[in-house]
Amino acid sequence: MKKSNQEAAEKITFKNLRRLYFFALLTIALTIIISQFLVQYNLNQQLSDSKIINFSGKQRMLSQKIVKEVLIQHYVSDTASAKQISHLNDVLALWKKNQNALENGSDSLAFPKEKSETLSKLYLEINPIFNKIAQTTEAFLLNVKQKKTTAENQKFVNTILENEGIFLSKMNQIVTQYDLEAHEKVTEQRRIEYWIFGFTLLVLLLEFFFIFKPTNKKIERLIAKLLSSEKKALKLAYDTEILSEIKENSVKELKSLNYAMENTLLYCRIAPDGSIIHIGEKFAKLLNYTKFSSNKKFSEVLTVDEKEQTNFDRLIFEKQRSGWQGEISILNKENETIWLDLSMVPVMIKKDELELLIVCFNITERKKAQREVERLNLENTTEKINQQKIISSKIVENQENEQNRIAKEIHDGIGQMLTGLKFSLESINLDDRGKSEQKIEYLKKLSLDIIKGVRTATFNLMPPELSDHGIVSSLAKLTQELSKLTGKEILFYNKTDFDRRLDSLIEINIYRLTQEAINNAIKYAESSHIIVQLSHSETLLSIIVDDNGKGFDVNSVDKKRNSESGMGLLFMKERIQYINGRVFMNSIPGEGTRITFNIPILK
Repeated sequence: MKKSNQEAAEKITFKNLRRLYFFALLTIALTIIISQFLVQYNLNQQLSDSKIINFSGKQRMLSQKIVKEVLIQHYVSDTASAKQISHLNDVLALWKKNQNALENGSDSLAFPKEKSETLSKLYLEINPIFNKIAQTTEAFLLNVKQKKTTAENQKFVNTILENEGIFLSKMNQIVTQYDLEAHEKVTEQRRIEYWIFGFTLLVLLLEFFFIFKPTNKKIERLIAKLLSSEKKALKLAYDTEILSEIKENSVKELKSLNYAMENTLLYCRIAPDGSIIHIGEKFAKLLNYTKFSSNKKFSEVLTVDEKEQTNFDRLIFEKQRSGWQGEISILNKENETIWLDLSMVPVMIKKDELELLIVCFNITERKKAQREVERLNLENTTEKINQQKIISSKIVENQENEQNRIAKEIHDGIGQMLTGLKFSLESINLDDRGKSEQKIEYLKKLSLDIIKGVRTATFNLMPPELSDHGIVSSLAKLTQELSKLTGKEILFYNKTDFDRRLDSLIEINIYRLTQEAINNAIKYAESSHIIVQLSHSETLLSIIVDDNGKGFDVNSVDKKRNSESGMGLLFMKERIQYINGRVFMNSIPGEGTRITFNIPILK
């Protein structure tokens, strides 16, 4: 009773902790959401404020432009053109439109209609000056159009100049006020963010002390109980093992019988004299056994051949104590030969009461397959010998070509660069310091090219990365170098972090197989993206090479054994067999190719 009360109390405690945990998470989420909304709102406000400040500054520029145009038309131009008057009208209209948007707000420009008391007061003060300049400029333009006296225009110009300074001063105050209010908004936003940040930290601190810490203590107590239960379970298991040893002999017999019944489909029980006690349903169907033939012996049901029946009765008589296992052939009622892998196991039911358990496997198809394999092996012997000859000659040819290619690379590339290095060294004149420095810089670059050429040649022969660091590092280096040389995107992924070293023969074959697959993708598939993936399990290493090339018909290439592509795939299969591996090719014309190498890993 006490234990049940304790468990109920623990359940209630965990429920309370869970509620507090969800509440804390919800609080943090709400603070983050509120903070984000405030940040976005204030950012929008700041964008609007900066736009208003920009427009306010633009108003000053436009007012100065109006004054400039008026002065030009009055003092510089003898006669104002229609284009100049139109331009001044446009500037004046834009100035009035912007001033109206600033003062009364604008939905299209996102200017607020409501303003602070200071800004409203400043706009009231600037309004008469703005109107005076606008009206005077309009009157001036009207006089210019009507070509009235210069003396009257001079009064308009003086009026505009007198009010321009006051307008600029007032606009400066408005811009300053906008900037001040924007700064106050940013300061307020920073203060709110600090409060939200502090509140979030407080929630996390409370969560640690009132949720995580109590939960940790509960879990520690629970683990202690589990460890105690584990000790008790181990002791109980040990006691059970001692008891199981006493009954081991009888359990073995039951396991043998159970295994035979569960894992075979053809079985029956017979008496030592050969009469049938019970026969399985599948076995009965195979032998055409029915209740009408229940008085027959097992040998008579097994085969219709009298000689085979006699031999089987003798086998039962001789092996009923020791048992027997072997392959037999029987002739059924349809005169068809059936091969059976038969086991006869003696089972002691009671004292001096013996039964024989017959367990069979139908191996007729296997026998047929064996005979077919023997026939095919005989037919394919000559073909395989011819293939081996072709492969051997092709290997020699490839080795010769590879040697010629390397010799050509060394002669044409490294040899010529070394000759150039020699001539450049001989031509250095230490008296001419300027030219000597240029030649030395050239020699440095030439030396780097020679080193690169030597590394490339040695990398193609036997990459040092393979012997020093293993297959993973060498494949990564191979893809990286080929990507640089070809300009194609060749990537390598070690998906299962494989880091073991393998036998040197296995590693060099894996390296050459992968190199061949990548070269085929570059040379024949015309692919631009190649991905090499390495993964492994306890007993298998798998390498997959994918490309996005033009693909091919695997069946048609397999048939063309004499073609270059067909022989390349054949060499790949031959090489993978050297290390007891398997290769799988899957290609779709127009979509790409996947080649998979599976190599067993020896423990």
